[in-house]
Amino acid sequence: MKLTKAQYDEIAQFLGHVQPTRQSLRKLKEKFPSQSQSTLLSIFSQEYQKQIKRTHAKHHTAEAIETYYQRYLNGVMKNAAAPVLLELANEVDFAPSLMARIVLERFLQEKEQAIPSKTLINSMLRDPSQIPDGVLANQVYQCTVNDCCYGPLVDCIKHAIGHEHEVLLRKMLLEKNLSFIAEDQLRAKGYDKTPDFILEVPVAVEGHIIHWIESKASFGDESSHQAYLQDQFWSYWNRFGPGLVIYWYGFIEELDCHRERGILLKDCFPTDIVTLRHSMAQR
Repeated sequence: MKLTKAQYDEIAQFLGHVQPTRQSLRKLKEKFPSQSQSTLLSIFSQEYQKQIKRTHAKHHTAEAIETYYQRYLNGVMKNAAAPVLLELANEVDFAPSLMARIVLERFLQEKEQAIPSKTLINSMLRDPSQIPDGVLANQVYQCTVNDCCYGPLVDCIKHAIGHEHEVLLRKMLLEKNLSFIAEDQLRAKGYDKTPDFILEVPVAVEGHIIHWIESKASFGDESSHQAYLQDQFWSYWNRFGPGLVIYWYGFIEELDCHRERGILLKDCFPTDIVTLRHSMAQR
């Protein structure tokens, strides 16, 4: 679903005044009933992540970490069954999974008298039963299952959704009898930055030649699209020629401004693909 910049700004402004909770997501759907739920969910997640990045540093000062840790200890001392960490995260407007990471790291540092490795922290966040303290394990678990936008559970869901859309795109290419080389095949050949699919025979979409297709299971907002252009799309263009990006959950339509330079945006698989065989048959 394509949105104008004005429509997107209205949604983003609304999200700036609500907490990142499932209740807020329901309010968002009620406020913008004409927009698809998947589009709203993607925007909801991206806007929240921008907010967290803006405030990330203040939650990681030595003073803040110690304050959060002491509040956690005092909270569970009063009531170990209460969602102390989750409520603390909501109170200070920080992602529950990231709050859990801060407190877990501080706990392990005190217990082991050494800074724990990121590998160990990530492993314990994925499986809280590894945490050598039952109360903290439960608190961490509550944070990860109640976090809409961060944490190991969300990462797994995002990875699965991304893979699902790549499988869908592969199926559509096969149905159109289009020959392609997939990303894993390209990496096996030694390429580092590669699109999801390179077409062995280019096609035309809306009058533009397409050599490659990239699948994005997200909404294309300005910041994410500019980052993708810089990190991925222009690299693909330099190496493989013009291509197509599918933002399955929509994009800001004003961002589709590089068609003449060779990067086309769509929010679905194109229905008007013209193949070389088809164009020769028309002559």
